[in-house]
Amino acid sequence: MKKTELLLPVGNTETFYAALEGGADAVYLGLKNFNARGRALNFSNRQIPVLIDLAHKNNCKVFITLNTVIKNTELPELIDVLDYLQTIKPDAVIIQDWGVYHIIKKHFPGLTVHASTQMANHNSLGAIYSYEKDFERVILARELTLHEAEEVNKKSKIQTEVFIHGALCYSFSGMCNFSSYLGGHGANRGICSQVCRRTFDTGKEAKYFYSLKDNQQIENIHSLIEAGVYSLKIEGRMKSSDYVYKVARAYRAVINDKANLPYAQELLQTETGRKKTSYFLGNDLSDAITYESPNTGLFLGKIKELTKTGFIFDCDFDLHNDFRIRIKHPKKDEQINLKVREFTQTGKTVTVVTEGKFPLNGSVFLSGIIEKKFSSKLPETKNNIRFGLPYGKKKNIIKSFVKESRKTNYSLFVRIDNLQWMRKIRFDEIDNIIFSFTLKDLDDLDAGANLIQKFKHKIWIEFPHFIPEGKIEYYKNLAKKFTEKGLNKFFLSHISQKLLLPKNTIFAGNENMYAYNDAAINFFRSEGAKLISYPVENDEENIFSYQNKSGIMPVYFYPRLFISRMPIKIKEETQFKDDLNNTYHKIVRDGITYTVPEIPVSFLQYVTKFKQRGFKNFLIDLSFEKPSGNRINTLIKRYKQSQQIQPSVNFNYKRTLK
Repeated sequence: MKKTELLLPVGNTETFYAALEGGADAVYLGLKNFNARGRALNFSNRQIPVLIDLAHKNNCKVFITLNTVIKNTELPELIDVLDYLQTIKPDAVIIQDWGVYHIIKKHFPGLTVHASTQMANHNSLGAIYSYEKDFERVILARELTLHEAEEVNKKSKIQTEVFIHGALCYSFSGMCNFSSYLGGHGANRGICSQVCRRTFDTGKEAKYFYSLKDNQQIENIHSLIEAGVYSLKIEGRMKSSDYVYKVARAYRAVINDKANLPYAQELLQTETGRKKTSYFLGNDLSDAITYESPNTGLFLGKIKELTKTGFIFDCDFDLHNDFRIRIKHPKKDEQINLKVREFTQTGKTVTVVTEGKFPLNGSVFLSGIIEKKFSSKLPETKNNIRFGLPYGKKKNIIKSFVKESRKTNYSLFVRIDNLQWMRKIRFDEIDNIIFSFTLKDLDDLDAGANLIQKFKHKIWIEFPHFIPEGKIEYYKNLAKKFTEKGLNKFFLSHISQKLLLPKNTIFAGNENMYAYNDAAINFFRSEGAKLISYPVENDEENIFSYQNKSGIMPVYFYPRLFISRMPIKIKEETQFKDDLNNTYHKIVRDGITYTVPEIPVSFLQYVTKFKQRGFKNFLIDLSFEKPSGNRINTLIKRYKQSQQIQPSVNFNYKRTLK
């Protein structure tokens, strides 16, 4: 029987040593750039070879995270990084961007690739496709049930990896635009501002409607092993060595022997994250959101007295070791993080001796117990590994991804999301119409109707962002049914969905097939995509850096800020606001919850500029818009005249996507 891998997070040198001693079979860590935990300390180019050498001496693998989307202007730096990694030979690189994949496979084939959870592989289609593309491993979406994970393993040959402990994102990983929408801090760029941890106000109550509890699968470990999962992964590259060491020991013990479960559960009682949920894997959704507070740490008590040398608080927890605490101000949004080295405890009363100013009635949270200290130093090294390819070679690599279409005509795409729009739009005025319908509307759609048959050359059928394992055959049969009726054009939300299509079909990629760079566009086109859409969160600088300009430019849309399988306790007809007074709506379709802003994004005023720069295809997305003939006519008129429409916002267009 194969050994199940325990994969641990490493954000600094101390956590690296903690992971090794805690029983890691593998660790994952980031460089200073291009990783989804940009706020972690991460590691320099000189440190990584030392870490790999130390890990290998301890029979531990090292995976490097390159799991962000890459802007076009960053491709030269990325190529230098890939060349460097191929030289130092980590055990694998974890990637999100298909452009990164394309560059690796064409120019750095010595690198082994793992598909990050940000690649949104949530069914066996994704796993099978990744195996065909020579990925060694796919990290499954965190929203899968145990049965679904088991089905993926039965139907595919690729290694699978599952998150078993740590923080959870509300939105499908890689399908979050909220942080970017509010301030340009791209979740897909490694600098998420954690909007899901904020309060939202319905007018009747203000709660943390999106703030998920932390993932904990300690009781399901052997079910996951029996389901064929190859690697069990702990989240937490921004966590302390205390966290890594404690959690590693708990899961190592249970992986080795299920009889160790009581010991592991006792260890995890003082793991100082948020409250816990087993989420979809454990069929635990009714209590998965922490509506009261998203704070991490074990609540100990409140400061009841200030002294000349510190403060006093009462708690029921017996404190033996040095520990870390976090003090939350009772009235302000302020926190103090503190290592407690000197203290006394008499019964419930804890007296802390330390310097500083502390708030009376401040809440005290335990954020870590320092059971063991780990070194922050690595052995000295004199490695002189070359970093950076010659400019000419990089230029030739980048140039190889540019294959421009000779098309000169302009095309307008219009997306509609329900059948009511069919009576509101004039098909003869639109070049392409995307049917982004629910299952019910797709079933009710009469593909043989005169209107459909007359304009079938303009119609595209769109597949959804999430296709659960149990619906794969449905969409496969749907594609077959429509193709037989002459509707042979499809819009895909994931490149693996091409496996659902019959022969003699045409497909394009929608905005969720992220194409932030020319290499990604080139890859999708090499896979047969007729067209690819540009991302909605793009900024002006990156848009005009594209050499491949034949993609589809969204110019009017309500951005899907969250896309989630997790329901929230806000009624669908209720508007709600964030702490900045922005208004949002919740829409549920086919079991998926979308969060969209009240005000749309519009680039209609820039259409002339886009055309002057060589862009040919444009999208007006009517999803989440109330069907109205006047509205679509107004939008088309503004598109033709390149005029702004109000109210609207321009997202990241005039600010930098960080």
